[in-house]
Amino acid sequence: MLQFLASFYFNLSGLILCPLLGSIILSVIPDSRIRLIRGIGLCTSLITFLYSLFLWIQFDNSTAKFQFVETIRWLPYPNIHFYIGIDGISLFFVVLTTFLIPICILVGWSSIKSYKREYMIAFLICESFMIAVFCMLDLLLFYVFFESVLIPMFIIIGVWGSRQRKIQAAYQFFLYTLLGSVFMLLAILFILSQTGSTDLQILLTTEFSERRQILLWIAFFASFSVKVPMVPFHIWLPEAHVEAPTAGSVILAGILSKLGTYGFLRFSIPMFPEATLYFTPFIYALSVIAIIYTSLTTIRQIDLKKIIAYSSVVHMNFVTIGMFSLNIQGIEGSILLMLSHGLVSSALFLCVGALYDRHKTRLVKYYGGLVSTMPMFSTIFLFFTLANMSLPGTSSFIGEFLILVGAFQRNSLVATLAALGMILGAAYSLWLYNRVIFGNFKPKFLQKFSDLNRREVLIFLPFIVGIIWMGVYPEVFLKCMHTSVGNLVQHGKFD
Repeated sequence: MLQFLASFYFNLSGLILCPLLGSIILSVIPDSRIRLIRGIGLCTSLITFLYSLFLWIQFDNSTAKFQFVETIRWLPYPNIHFYIGIDGISLFFVVLTTFLIPICILVGWSSIKSYKREYMIAFLICESFMIAVFCMLDLLLFYVFFESVLIPMFIIIGVWGSRQRKIQAAYQFFLYTLLGSVFMLLAILFILSQTGSTDLQILLTTEFSERRQILLWIAFFASFSVKVPMVPFHIWLPEAHVEAPTAGSVILAGILSKLGTYGFLRFSIPMFPEATLYFTPFIYALSVIAIIYTSLTTIRQIDLKKIIAYSSVVHMNFVTIGMFSLNIQGIEGSILLMLSHGLVSSALFLCVGALYDRHKTRLVKYYGGLVSTMPMFSTIFLFFTLANMSLPGTSSFIGEFLILVGAFQRNSLVATLAALGMILGAAYSLWLYNRVIFGNFKPKFLQKFSDLNRREVLIFLPFIVGIIWMGVYPEVFLKCMHTSVGNLVQHGKFD
């Protein structure tokens, strides 16, 4: 019955427009109607999430072709179409986006004190742009939405940030990521002048000379590496995380960091296969340095958000190793780890947000002994800490295991060095948990407070279910992406 309904009423353009429609409705509601504003914002995001689940139900695992394809003519000359569709690679990024936005709205339910209507509108518009990025099959329009995401995120950090440096962090985030993308725009214009089209399907059948592939690959790399972020292009991330509101950090870690790695998978690797092979040692070197360097940097941080932000850099550089192993195990592992990181890292930021709402500080030295005053929080935080260090049975373990299997087939030294990241990950995760949860309670700094409330427990529950589900039975996710990933490897002649 669900499949019958979905086949008639659900398509990708509706999924993109649904949050935009919600934001338009919110814009005409008076500021005084707070309960109505919250209700419409939450209902719109939940409807969008259910919408994406219907697409998952309808998705055909047996084909590598793009599905739910829609084409609308945008510019007659040059020949540019609003061309959208999803395959096994992009499907779960759309689902992850629609899953996290209702969480972000619930997080700001009581903690956001000003501009509540605008808060809802900013997140719904951001959701619409991010879904469009993952569905877009036209290179120029991909760039348009890729950069459009920066606008609502700039506002979210700058308006609802938690400290005095939020404006500086917002500008740093905006300018740093925009600067790298200028090179990608120049590359897209060059491709348009040479081929007369920015249609991905056409470009995948176009062969560029090796020299041109290398130059175009570098231009795309300049944009995607900042979004991941890869060392040394990661400087903006800790600052943006520390100054952003909790929901802003969830979007930054859960979805925005995936835009860069998705760009590599969707464009750089299939369009420029020779350049990809040429630069694979370079990517391996950067990723291994990032894993070891940022792991050691994480251990010496004193701000809770910075610790999780740097650990995000470690996991995302694991992802780049998996992608550039250029085999099915490595690429599937990298996609799984991205999905896992979207859940685990977001949940850890929510844990930090729960502490910050009660104490108004994120410095580790002020915390200690929370196990005696917040037992439920301590248990949930322990689960996410173990997931962050890739404990078997959690989603991160499956992703990192497949990445190491794929990397070992390409370069055993890289896989061995990357495995050090798992050891260092356990070190900083347990070190953080020990300092915050155990030890002596510090009544001088910590006021008496309640444990997690019902709303917060309900927010954490779907994260726990998702992490265990992906860790215990990953086949549900792997079978959807397997055909598309196999087609990507075969197209580039990497196997």
